[in-house]
Amino acid sequence: MLVAFLLTLVAGGATSIGAALGVLGRGTSPKLLAGGLGLSAGVMLYVSFMELLPEGVRVLSGGVPDARGTAFAVLAFFVGIAVIAVLDRLVPSAVSPHEFAGRMAGSHGEAELRAPDEQAADRALRARLLRTGTVTALALALHNVPEGFATFVAALQAPEVAIPVVAAIALHNIPEGLAVAVPVRRATGSRAKAFWLASMTGLAEPVGAVLGFLLLSPLLSGGAMGAILAGVAGVMVFVSLDELLPAAEETGEHHTVIYSLVAGMGVMAVTLLVL
Repeated sequence: MLVAFLLTLVAGGATSIGAALGVLGRGTSPKLLAGGLGLSAGVMLYVSFMELLPEGVRVLSGGVPDARGTAFAVLAFFVGIAVIAVLDRLVPSAVSPHEFAGRMAGSHGEAELRAPDEQAADRALRARLLRTGTVTALALALHNVPEGFATFVAALQAPEVAIPVVAAIALHNIPEGLAVAVPVRRATGSRAKAFWLASMTGLAEPVGAVLGFLLLSPLLSGGAMGAILAGVAGVMVFVSLDELLPAAEETGEHHTVIYSLVAGMGVMAVTLLVL
């Protein structure tokens, strides 16, 4: 359990890398951002369909896959998708990192062109950016809670799968940190505030792991564990299709996204074969 928690902490802690990029004023090129998000989606999709869902079927079938176990696993898979979809609708939508970078670059240029007698307008702009950054931080933190639990469960049940999963989630947490840090730094002028607020969104993942374990620890065995694994696969598939790939496509680097997606699947396949 300690190793599983530490791996979840590492995944969430990657948000601080994006936060650091944001406060240092060093952006991420569209191609690099597209590649990272596409790679992350490929890893998560592959591990969901080739490891977590089949493992859920095996556990629910009592060791040898059968029709009954498969049916329950498929049901749990779509329940996982439904749960994360409902959470996604309830939580305010976060603006993509790429869109944030564009907005901030434009806002910065506009602010430099303002005359001294328009300082009030600049203060209003800063207030809007601070509000946007804060709401985005809250949205990302809430989205990260189920991701943290998914990582924790994967590490408990299948340690050989956990490291690639951690790498995938960590990759897509980097632009999340950037998305929060850039507007907050622009609004407050404080690198420290921007860094820590962005980093706090990543800490929601280990919090999600702890809360999930405390609430569901009686279920982390037997058939219930199989259902949880299948449900976690559903969560990862939804996150990949609803968040990672759309955000990657917004960079305008379509081919980079697809090549990275396939590369992510290939890396995951080779890793599992070697392990």
